[in-house]
Amino acid sequence: DHASVLFLSKLVCAGVHGDSVTVLQAPEFVSFQKGEWPISGEKIPDLVALTMGFSVQEDLSWPGLQAGPLFQRPRANVLVVVRGVDSLALPQSVASYQLENPVPFTLDSVAETVHSLFAEDTPVVLQLAPSEERLYMLGKANAVFEDLPVTLQQIRARLSQDGSVLASLPLNSLSRNAEADLLFLSEVQVLHDITALLQRHRHLAKDHSPDLYSLELSGLEELSRRYGQDSPQYRDATAILASVLQKFGEDVYGLYGNSAVVEVVTVKSFETPLTRKSRSILQSSQSNADNPYNLAYKYNFNYSVIFNIVLWLMIALALAVIAIAYNLWNMDPGYDSIIYRMTNQKIRMD
Repeated sequence: DHASVLFLSKLVCAGVHGDSVTVLQAPEFVSFQKGEWPISGEKIPDLVALTMGFSVQEDLSWPGLQAGPLFQRPRANVLVVVRGVDSLALPQSVASYQLENPVPFTLDSVAETVHSLFAEDTPVVLQLAPSEERLYMLGKANAVFEDLPVTLQQIRARLSQDGSVLASLPLNSLSRNAEADLLFLSEVQVLHDITALLQRHRHLAKDHSPDLYSLELSGLEELSRRYGQDSPQYRDATAILASVLQKFGEDVYGLYGNSAVVEVVTVKSFETPLTRKSRSILQSSQSNADNPYNLAYKYNFNYSVIFNIVLWLMIALALAVIAIAYNLWNMDPGYDSIIYRMTNQKIRMD
C-alpha cells in the first residue's frame, strides 16, 4: 500500500541502518550490485584489492561486486573510514551495504601490492589518520604530499590561514576554540587539502599506476564523547561531514577522469582497538627503531617460484660444467683439436 511504499522510500533515502559500507563513486566497469548483502569488516581489504584488479589469497564470495573487464581497472581507490557514527545521510551513492563484524583493518596488503607492481612509476599510496597523527606513505609521489599537514598542530595552523574551510563551512553550534570541534574541523581541512594538492598535480591522476588512499576520521567520535549524540554539535558535524564527503568523492572522481572508486565506511565503534606505528613521510626502509628485534621481512608468495628458478638453474649450470670438464679431460689433441692437427701429419711423413 501507499504507507509501506513511503516507509521503504524513506528507508532507502536514510541508507543502511547500523555500520555500513557506502560506495559513493564508481566507474561503470566496476559493477556494484544493489541489495541486502552484508560484508564483514575483515573483508574490506579484499574488496578494495578486487576493485583495483588485484588478486586475493581467498576468494571473496560476496555477490555485491561482480567481475569486471580484465583490462579495464580504476585509476584510484579512496577509502574513508568514519568512526563514531553508524550511517551518514549521503545525498547520492552507487550502493550501500551493512557492515558486519566491525573489526579494525588496514590496507597494508593492498599498499604493498601497488608499491611492488608499480615501483618504477609514481603511485600515490597515502594512509592517514589525523586524530592519531598517523601517516603512512610509499612511492615516489611522496614529495607532492610533503606540504600536507599531518600533526594536529600543523592542521590547526592551517585552519587559521587563508583558504581554510572555516570561511566556507556553516559552523552553527561548532566552536573554533573547543578541542573536540577543532579536531573535527581539522579532518575536514585534510580532505580539502588532498583534493587541492591533486588539482595542482594532475599528472599523478593521469599516469598508468593506480593510486590508493585510506583516510580514518574520528572527529565525530570525539564530539559524541564530549557532547553526546543528541547534542546540536554532533548533529551539525554529521550534516557537515556528509556534505563534505559527497563533494570530496565527486572531486576525486572527476580528477581521475571518472575512473576512481570512493567508499565510505561508517563504524560506531570498532570491536578491538587498532594500534599501528607511525612512519615518516619520506621514510623508504624500516629502521632499527621500528624493528628492535631484527625480525625477518614479511613472507613473499613469489619466494617459492624464485627459489625453484635459481635452484634448477644452478643445477643445470653445474652439470654443464662437469660435462665440459669431462670432455676436455678425455680429448685427443690430435683428432679433436685444430691446433694440434698438424702433429699427426708430421708423424706420418716421418
